[in-house]
Amino acid sequence: MMKGPEGEGTRCVVLVNPARVPRSLKLEELIQGHARRSGWRDPVWIETAENGGDGLDEALRAGADLLLACGGDGTVARAIQALESWGQVALAIVPLGSGNLLARNLNLPRRPEAAMLVATTGIRRRIDLGLVGDTRFAVAAGIGIDARMLADAHGPAKRVFGWLAYVPSAVIHLLDPEFRVVLEVDRGPAVSRRVRSVLVSNVGLLPGGIRLLRNTSTEDGLLDVVVIAARRPRDWLRLALRLGLRHPEGVGLETFRCRLVKIFAEQAQPREADGEALAPSRELVVEVLPGALLVCTPAA
Repeated sequence: MMKGPEGEGTRCVVLVNPARVPRSLKLEELIQGHARRSGWRDPVWIETAENGGDGLDEALRAGADLLLACGGDGTVARAIQALESWGQVALAIVPLGSGNLLARNLNLPRRPEAAMLVATTGIRRRIDLGLVGDTRFAVAAGIGIDARMLADAHGPAKRVFGWLAYVPSAVIHLLDPEFRVVLEVDRGPAVSRRVRSVLVSNVGLLPGGIRLLRNTSTEDGLLDVVVIAARRPRDWLRLALRLGLRHPEGVGLETFRCRLVKIFAEQAQPREADGEALAPSRELVVEVLPGALLVCTPAA
């Protein structure tokens, strides 16, 4: 762990999703105020763009000590991809989205004022990331129902209802057809399962406050593979009831811990990483990147 930004001369790039900033929140005034009090240089402001043409990569190349992501999970995901070549640049988060999954798993405060205090005075820690192809993720990647559910939860609904926007989509897809997968976990023997979904997770807390994993860590150099194979409505109910237990494995849920997992499905399936859709494929190959992201967290 390292102390927070050193103060004088700190170069901060602010990545902001303007669609996520409430009208009542004077975000620029808030950030500029903290920057001046901390002795930072004037921050560079970048607004997110759907086509990736936001200028963030150029801003980081020009020099930065800190990247401040202001928005939801999509904004954080964009920041993580941009930091791939800049391992010494720390990520700080002002969570303004509906899920804020990485922020919640790192116990980052929701209030922007408190989040800025973490950015200026918090502790910098290195956490693991996962890698799917060229895509890095901090929370989870998956194949099957989770990808369908996330794809069907519409943006306007998420802005209004938060994580509750995922509920109708989840109900619709609970009994989607099963599919067979073959899993190769590290160097262990291949295993075959009929599943609804397979998640590869770096954290324990998922949308809706669901504590899927109890004993996971973002700093152990490992990922958790969660095989979800509930077959009937009562299996989903039993699984939901068991999620409150310390060891929820049982009917419909099986877990593995690994550094590398290869998942091969019998036919192409929807896939996602940190809530962003990946191209459908028969394969999901995920490896861990130990300590790949430097992130600002609360000092306590």
